Amino acid sequence: MEPTVPSPKAKEEAETSPVKESLAPARGLQTGDYLTTAQGLRLPDTDHSLKAGPRGPSLLEDFHLREKITHFDHERIPERVVHARGSGAYGTFTAYGNAASVTKAGFLAEKNRETDVFVRFSTVLGSRGSADTVRDTRGFAVKFYTAEGNFDLVGNNMPVFFIQDAIKFPDVIHAAKWHPDREIPQAQTAHDTFWDFVSLHTEATHHVFWAMSDRAVPRSYRTMEGFGVHTFRLVNAEGETALVKFHWKPVAGVHSLAWEEAQITAGVDPDFHRRDLADSIDAGLFYEFELGIQVMPDSDDETFHGIDLLDPTKIVPEELAPVQPVGKLVLNRNPDNFHAETEQIAFHLGHLVPGIEVTNDPLLQGRLFSYLDTQLSRLGGPNFAQLPINRSQAPVNDNHRDGLHQSVVHRGVAPYLPNSLSGPEGPVPAGPEKGGYVNVPRLVHGEKVRANPVSFADHYSQAALFYASLTPIEQDHMVEAFTFELSKCYERAIRERMLGVLANVNTELTAKVAAGLGLPAPEGKPPVEVTPSPALAQITDRAWPVTGRVVGVIGVPDKTAAALQKALKAEGAVVRVIAPVGGEGVERTFQTARSVEFDAVVVAMATDNPQVTVLLQEAYRHAKPIGVQGDGEQTLAAAGIAVNAPGILRDPDAATLVTALSQHRVWDRVALLKPGAASAGS
Repeated sequence: MEPTVPSPKAKEEAETSPVKESLAPARGLQTGDYLTTAQGLRLPDTDHSLKAGPRGPSLLEDFHLREKITHFDHERIPERVVHARGSGAYGTFTAYGNAASVTKAGFLAEKNRETDVFVRFSTVLGSRGSADTVRDTRGFAVKFYTAEGNFDLVGNNMPVFFIQDAIKFPDVIHAAKWHPDREIPQAQTAHDTFWDFVSLHTEATHHVFWAMSDRAVPRSYRTMEGFGVHTFRLVNAEGETALVKFHWKPVAGVHSLAWEEAQITAGVDPDFHRRDLADSIDAGLFYEFELGIQVMPDSDDETFHGIDLLDPTKIVPEELAPVQPVGKLVLNRNPDNFHAETEQIAFHLGHLVPGIEVTNDPLLQGRLFSYLDTQLSRLGGPNFAQLPINRSQAPVNDNHRDGLHQSVVHRGVAPYLPNSLSGPEGPVPAGPEKGGYVNVPRLVHGEKVRANPVSFADHYSQAALFYASLTPIEQDHMVEAFTFELSKCYERAIRERMLGVLANVNTELTAKVAAGLGLPAPEGKPPVEVTPSPALAQITDRAWPVTGRVVGVIGVPDKTAAALQKALKAEGAVVRVIAPVGGEGVERTFQTARSVEFDAVVVAMATDNPQVTVLLQEAYRHAKPIGVQGDGEQTLAAAGIAVNAPGILRDPDAATLVTALSQHRVWDRVALLKPGAASAGS
C-alpha cells in the first residue's frame, strides 16, 4: 500500500490547527516518504506481526516487531512507559480446589492452599505524578509467589484491548499519550491523536466503548473488576487441556465515580484510590476479590459459539460460559517502601507455572517479549528477579551469571549443562514427574505471513453487545463521555470519522453524540440484532457489602454521632464527623471536607455555610444518600434540596444507611438530575 504523501499544494497552505504536524522540510532524520526500519529498510506492513499462518504463533525472526517494541519499551526511564501511576499491596490467595479438573497448577488445584501475592493497580496513560481518578483503563496485575515458582497474571479492569496484534502497541500508546510537541494533555484520551488512531483502527471500537463507560472511572480499586484479557490454555494432571479466561470479581461489587466526581477528585485528592487502598488496609477493612475462570473446550479452531478466542478485542459473554469461582484473594498488608516494592516489582506474562500455558493470541505473543525487555531498561539489567519483591519463594538455581546488579555470590566453575565438574550440587533438568514445565505438544504449521484471521475483521458486533447490555443510566453516561472526549478534538474530520464508527454500532447512540457535537449523524450498518449480556451492567438490584464505604456526619460530635459511628463500624463502614472547626472527635472541617470523599452524608445541624451548601449540592447531584436529623432540614433548605426528594433519609439509623449504601447510589434520583427535569428543591 502506497503511503500518503502531502501534495505540493498542501505543503504551501498554512495550517492553524495546533495538532497538525508541520509540513516544513525536516532536518536530519525522519525525512523519507516511506516507512522504514531504523536501518532504512522499507516496510510493507506495520500492523501485523509475522506468524506461522494467520492463526499461528508469532515468529522470533520478525525483526520489525522486535525493533519496534524494543525501541518503545526503552522510550522513558526510569518510570514505566505505561502503567507508571500505580499502587500496591500484599495479600493471600486461597484456592477452593475445584480448579483441579482443568489445571495441575498447585496454587489453583489444591483446596485451601494459601499463596502469597502482591497486587499492583495502575492507570495506563498518566505519569507517576498524575491523578488516580482520570478516565483510563486500569491495570490489575497479580504476582503469585507459588511453590512451583512465580506466576504473573497481568490484566486490566476491562476484558478487551484496543488492538489485536502487539506490533501496534507502540502506535496506540503514542496516540493516547500526550502530544509529543507539548507533552499535554496529561493522563487522558480527550485529544486528537487518540481519536484519530481509534477511528482509523476500528478494531479498537469495542475497547473504546469500555473506556467511555463507567468502568473507566472506578469508585475504588475495591470496586473494580479485573480480567486476564487473553485466552490461556490450562492443563490438568492427565494432560487434558481447556481454554480459559481469567476474571477477578470484587466482593464489594463493581461501582464507579460520577464523571463530575472524578474531575473534582483529580483536583482535591489526586491520590484518592491510592489513599483508599492504604487507609483501608491500615483500618483492617481488607480488599477482597474472587478469582474465576470461564472454561471453553480446546477445539482445533479455538473458537466458542462463533467467538474467536485468540482475538483480544472479543469477550465471551458470561451467559455462554459462566465464571466459575476458583479462589479468593484478600489484600491485607501495605508495602513498607513504595520504591522497593510497588515501583520495583516486575511483572511478565512469561512467568508461568506447570498447568498454565499461553495461546497464539498475537497481542499475548508480543507481550511475552515486551515485558521482559522493559525490565532490562527500567530496572537496570537482567538481575531484577533478585530484588526482594521479585524473588521466587521456590528454590532457584538458574545457571545465570554476572550482569548489572548481581547480588548472588556464585560458586563453582561450570555454570552450564551438562557438565562433569559441578558434582551432585549442580542443577539438573526436571521432567514433568519432578514438576518441570513441559509444554503440551501442539502442531504448528502455516505460511509465513503478516495477516490476521478473517474472524478478526468483525470490529462492531461486540461493541454493540456491550452497549445494549448496559442500563439506560449507564448508556447516558457513555453518550456524555463520547461527547465530552470528541468535543476536545480540534479536527472536525476526526469527530466526523468517529461518528461514522459509532454509526456501525448503534444508531441511537450516534444520534445523541452527534447532537451534542453539533454535527449531522451519519448512517451506518449496525448489527441487526444482538443478545444483551446482563452480566456486563454495573447497576443491578443486588445489595453489596458496605465495607470501606465512608459516611460524613455534618455536626459537632455528640452521643448520636458516636452511636451511629459504632453501629456502622460493625458493618465495615467508616464515619467521619464534619464540624465548623477542628477538635476532639472531628475528622474534617467545613473547609477541608469535599463531597467526593463520602458515599453518603448525614446532616445533623443547622448551617448556611457556603462550603457545606456546595458539599450537599454535589452529593445530591451525584445521587448519594443524604440523611437528615433535627435542625439539619434547615441546612438542606439552604442548599435548595427538598426533604422529600428520592434518597433523603429522615432520622436514619445504621441499618437504613447500610441499605442505601449497598446500592451505591440513589438511582431513582438520577432521572431528576437530567437537564430540564424538576430541580432539587421542587
